[in-house]
Amino acid sequence: MDEFDLIRDFFTGLGVTREDVLRGVGDDAAVVRPPCGRDLALSTDSLVAGVHFPMNLPAAAIGHRALAVNLSDLAAMGAEPSWALLALTLSEVDREWIRLFASGYARLARAHGVALVGGNLARGPLSITITVAGFLPPGAALTRDGACVGDDLYVTGVVGGGAAGLRAFRAGESVTDPMVRPYALPEPRLRAGEALVPYVHAAIDLSDGLVGDLAKLLEASGGLGAEIDSRSLPLAPGASLDDGLGPSDDYELLLAASAAEISALQPEVALGCPLTRIGRVSAERGIRLGSQALMPGRFGYRHFS
Repeated sequence: MDEFDLIRDFFTGLGVTREDVLRGVGDDAAVVRPPCGRDLALSTDSLVAGVHFPMNLPAAAIGHRALAVNLSDLAAMGAEPSWALLALTLSEVDREWIRLFASGYARLARAHGVALVGGNLARGPLSITITVAGFLPPGAALTRDGACVGDDLYVTGVVGGGAAGLRAFRAGESVTDPMVRPYALPEPRLRAGEALVPYVHAAIDLSDGLVGDLAKLLEASGGLGAEIDSRSLPLAPGASLDDGLGPSDDYELLLAASAAEISALQPEVALGCPLTRIGRVSAERGIRLGSQALMPGRFGYRHFS
């Protein structure tokens, strides 16, 4: 059995069938047709075994998680997902592992209308790289650089669940445990991202931690500062304050918007999750939790530090 057999058996037609995919898995390149008058958002991310997930995480959870972290980037831009490319490196051929990986990936892909249109399969240490594409109305992308002094800061869902979930998994709980689920099976906030586009000035997804990612948003917006209200942080069950502030793999959205615009949200604008105000953007550089200055270097995740 070679990689072409595995591609045919497990990855051809994975996800959904889309009319805008003219040529998908099985050729030298995918051919797709973006809708007329829409902007195209692209993002890519890699997950390496032992770095981004434990080696013993079940294959179906790895497949789900690999796609989810990429779709979260599209959510932060307010984009509607469409296509994906998958590059999978495997140390050995284990058909049952590959089947479960593909099933976990496929469930999330079908839920969000994503077609797998190509990629690569190779031998080596376990790693997964996915590239995703999504559509936007012209000029409507949410970006990191639009926050203004006086904006309120909001997060979707709860924070700290990724760190608490990983801790529970390492303590022996299964991925079906409600506490483990936010880490093993994160849900990208695509519905919220699309719905909030008209109301939000700046956005980023929480992949490296609330304080670390907030620092990126503030720097991109001209070197602003922020005040966080610890009493308002919507902490996940089992999560500590440090979990909520630090690198937690939460894949929620952090948003800057005026209170007036958020208050104008109509009841029919369904986000699919709670939206909580956690602080405010200020003119003075730095991030403060009450009187305490928070150092992004302590709370944000870095690969090469």
